[in-house]
Amino acid sequence: MSPTNVKIERALISVSDKTGIADLARQLDDAGVELVSTGGTAALLRDEGLAVKDVSEITGFPEMMDGRIKTLHPKVHGGLLAIRGNKDHAGAQAEHAIANIDLLIVNLYPFEETVAKGADFDTCIENIDIGGPAMIRAAAKNHSGVAVVVDSSDYEKLVGDMAQHDGATCPKFRRKLAAKAYARTAAYDAAIATWFADQLDIDTPDTRVFSGKLSQTLRYGENPHQNAAFYTTGDVRPGVATARQVQGKELSYNNLNDTDAAYELVAEFDPDKSAAVAIIKHANPCGAATATSQREAYELALRCDPTSAFGGIVALNRTLDGEAAEAISQIFTEVIIAPDASGDALKILAAKKNLRVLLAGDLPDAGSQGITMKMLAGGFLVQSRDNGRAGTLELKTVTKRAPSDRELADLKFAFTVAKHVKSNAIIYVKDGATVGIGAGQMSRIDSSRIAASKARDASNEAGLKETLTRGSVVASDAFFPFADGLVTAIEAGATAVIQPGGSMRDDEVIAAADNAGIAMVFTGMRHFRH
Repeated sequence: MSPTNVKIERALISVSDKTGIADLARQLDDAGVELVSTGGTAALLRDEGLAVKDVSEITGFPEMMDGRIKTLHPKVHGGLLAIRGNKDHAGAQAEHAIANIDLLIVNLYPFEETVAKGADFDTCIENIDIGGPAMIRAAAKNHSGVAVVVDSSDYEKLVGDMAQHDGATCPKFRRKLAAKAYARTAAYDAAIATWFADQLDIDTPDTRVFSGKLSQTLRYGENPHQNAAFYTTGDVRPGVATARQVQGKELSYNNLNDTDAAYELVAEFDPDKSAAVAIIKHANPCGAATATSQREAYELALRCDPTSAFGGIVALNRTLDGEAAEAISQIFTEVIIAPDASGDALKILAAKKNLRVLLAGDLPDAGSQGITMKMLAGGFLVQSRDNGRAGTLELKTVTKRAPSDRELADLKFAFTVAKHVKSNAIIYVKDGATVGIGAGQMSRIDSSRIAASKARDASNEAGLKETLTRGSVVASDAFFPFADGLVTAIEAGATAVIQPGGSMRDDEVIAAADNAGIAMVFTGMRHFRH
């Protein structure tokens, strides 16, 4: 039987989030729709002066077991699942006095919100909805005759569709609602499964499920021929997903990706200790620095690679002030992200109408747990987030000379930045600022050479007589497989090195460092980033 418009004569309403439900119910009542409801929802609608029939009147059973049992009954599910126009189904309905339910409006117990608040195990369990998902799935399966609404944002669309079709819903609209309903129950079950795995300390569950809610449909992906969208997962970590855009053009796929990379980097640095600025291009830092003031940190980060910084992303770990905003606005910048911004800063940046400004409210915890995921052909890889931090590592001096206090501070800074640079990564740092970055090369020596070369270019552009790498320290995200990459750094003027260690040729690399009189420390931790 081909789908047809279905007149809405009877609606079952059972919602946890009651936002907007009274207004919708009133419009349904005005349209002559019989209202059936449960518990708190029924009480609310009666308080609004609406005539509501309790589900218990339909089923002949009271709500019981603390509300666990109320809609799990043939007179509810029969009314949702009966195929309109099917003689056998109609006969069963007549025999058992089962009336059709043409519209189901349900949203589920707030399980995700309960978990996010840190509730105890038993409280989380009690916030797992059973009857709601069962009804939703039943109505969605029978969408040829039943409309199912699981999102309050669809209330107006429902009223509009009914108005357009003389109190009925059309097949296309019901299909859309059904698709959304199944996505909601899938996401709900995914959240429960993930929570259970966390409770049981299962890092690799037999079935891994993810869900996300559409935040933004993007014009295109990395390239114009690619479709793209931004979905949020409900993770409460501050960042691009939580940020408020206060000005500028619509964010693109690449903007979002690069802004996330920039903000994760500056979040490594405590805003109470220093101002930190990172400038990102194509998900790699082209400069990062800490200083007393934001403006100084920005200028030091910019000095590292001013050419690449053009059209880049700027992230700050403190409330953006006017002086920093003035400095940043001097060159073309795609996005600025910070926890907040002063009125002076926003006034200055307002002159750059296309500049996107995001205020995230806070910094993400760089040491927090979490996972990352990468799609492969026929599957995906999942791993825990790289939350290793240089400040918590036990550094081992492996050379005759130990680093000085100044060198040690720069070594930790350099290794922190290396964590956010695509492998193979080599980072030169001097006085709390990057002065040369080599990223994403197939061999470590090439990264070392590129970083030194870019430092020379930046030094020349700054009008310096001596390259910035003289007296710098250098970080490598993974061990030096041969001494040649280290020798390149020594030739560039590095006086201290930080690296994970663990190569078969560590002795050779250590000997090269000792021969040059430089200090080297091992971290025992690698920071590959692909």
